[in-house]
Amino acid sequence: MNQHSEMNKSTVIERISGLWTSLSESQTLSLKERIDIRVFKRNEFVYRSQEPPLNMMCLLEGKVKIFKEGLCGGRSQIVRVIKPVEFFGYRAMFANENHQAAASAFEPSVIALIPRDAIGQLMKENPEDSIFFVRHLAKELGVSDERTVNLTQKHIRGRLAEALLFLRENYGTEADEQTLNIRISREDLANLSNMTTSNAIRTLSAFANEKLIAISGRKIRLANIDELIQISKNG
Repeated sequence: MNQHSEMNKSTVIERISGLWTSLSESQTLSLKERIDIRVFKRNEFVYRSQEPPLNMMCLLEGKVKIFKEGLCGGRSQIVRVIKPVEFFGYRAMFANENHQAAASAFEPSVIALIPRDAIGQLMKENPEDSIFFVRHLAKELGVSDERTVNLTQKHIRGRLAEALLFLRENYGTEADEQTLNIRISREDLANLSNMTTSNAIRTLSAFANEKLIAISGRKIRLANIDELIQISKNG
């Protein structure tokens, strides 16, 4: 069994409940009995589109993408990225409908799965938790609306620059403060930018030739962040 599978449940619950309100002793014990901690391999599905939402997820370690499959030309569109410690997969649960998108791991990831009835009970007992998720959903909706407009209105260069800055905002950088703290494939970068893989590759090469970025395999260093911001703003 992977060592992450043995992650201390009490520590996990403490990290998760720190996002909500304090749990009582009985609530903590109940959650400890119900929570499941799983390790997902790179590119492994966490859930698929049209599956029923049996659990709410919280990413503990790693990186996860939420994406729509089978769009025009068979492409996918990455609509969100998840970072530790962040909840996901609960919109469909609250809406009482199947997942409308899929989720998979960008890299090996540790995820806590909390059964929907356990979450429902906690929210009944702690109204503050309901407010937390309402606020979280409202923020997600605002970000989603802005990205939808940008990905349909901006030109290719603007979309790619925005995608690179989006990854920087969500996953940060390495010690040099320029290299993105994620190893992303050209296909995933294209899916995040709403363009074909070939267009993403060409635009990345153009950015590299202009000394805006430096590329080494899947590592991308943002060499001129100010100019990338300007390209993103200009669209």
